[in-house]
Amino acid sequence: MTTTAINTKQFMTSEQLLEHWQGHRNLTRRVIEAFPEKELFEFSVGGMRPFAKLAVELISIGGPALKGIVEKNMKAYNEEGFNPTTKAELLKKWDEETEVINRYFGQISEERFQETFNLFGQYEFPVYQNILYFVDNEIHHRGQGYVYLRALGMEPPFFWERF
Repeated sequence: MTTTAINTKQFMTSEQLLEHWQGHRNLTRRVIEAFPEKELFEFSVGGMRPFAKLAVELISIGGPALKGIVEKNMKAYNEEGFNPTTKAELLKKWDEETEVINRYFGQISEERFQETFNLFGQYEFPVYQNILYFVDNEIHHRGQGYVYLRALGMEPPFFWERF
């Protein structure tokens, strides 16, 4: 697939895209908070990973991916380095990565969003498509968390309340 830059009016700024993504991250953080400690790390449905593992995946993508994009480093994806055992530890790392995302996102020029980049040495797409994937992946996994919470008899946060 080839992406061609076209002179059109911009419908969204990079700041608005970051705000959109951070809104999703805020909601996912609230889903993490909604889980009882034990179930966060142990409960699953149909052989899927517990929600803590899904959150670790999201933590291992956002900040490291943006750092790789900014530094033009195609280092392989790795989620092995962070193995939380408590909700507090998971939330602390979530918040730290939110700041990493803010820092590196702000270093991507408008032109770079259109550049093709081989993310993690595996995913060769324009930068903006990689970022949209991060958001899509988070929504997908958060949906799994909603199913888990409902299976536990708990009401998840409203999906439209992102801030």
